Amino acid sequence: MSKEVISKIIGRLKQDTGLPDWWKSEEISIPFFDNMKLTITFTDFEPEDDHTFVDEADQALTNFLKLTAVDRDSISELAYQNCMDFLDEVEYDEADEPLRQIKNKNEIWNFIQPTEIYVTRRPYKEQDIYVQIACECDWEQEHGLQLVFKQGKKLTRISDQDGHLTEADAYGKPDEEDELLSKF
Repeated sequence: MSKEVISKIIGRLKQDTGLPDWWKSEEISIPFFDNMKLTITFTDFEPEDDHTFVDEADQALTNFLKLTAVDRDSISELAYQNCMDFLDEVEYDEADEPLRQIKNKNEIWNFIQPTEIYVTRRPYKEQDIYVQIACECDWEQEHGLQLVFKQGKKLTRISDQDGHLTEADAYGKPDEEDELLSKF
């Protein structure tokens, strides 16, 4: 029988049988994505070793679940720029033409499909809690897109899904040289 942990915000999370330090919730309505229902997974979490994780994750989720489509639209420029930067680096493909024709940057969300939300502790430096949204996107089918929110409050990274929570960690640079993270 699998173990469970209880979040005061999202309820019961069941231990993943294949990844014992992953804990999955039922689907939760996510206001940031117009109440789309997504699973939230606590990752790299061992309850016997990290006694404050659930409380910190609950605080981050409280913050994140207050974000709405208005907050999503406020980062449209960054999502759009991620798309355009990628398209500028690859060979022209006619299938990408709808992306190139975007007039209103908020339209970029029509080309992004969130798949799951992860809540994890940064393994380096300040070891804070981050909410990471894994997405598929029409321009980067292989690596997708991730949106990362420090403490669930503010976007601190938008990139392909590369396993890193911050640009500082991905590129081995100081936090203060990480453009979004340094604005937190």
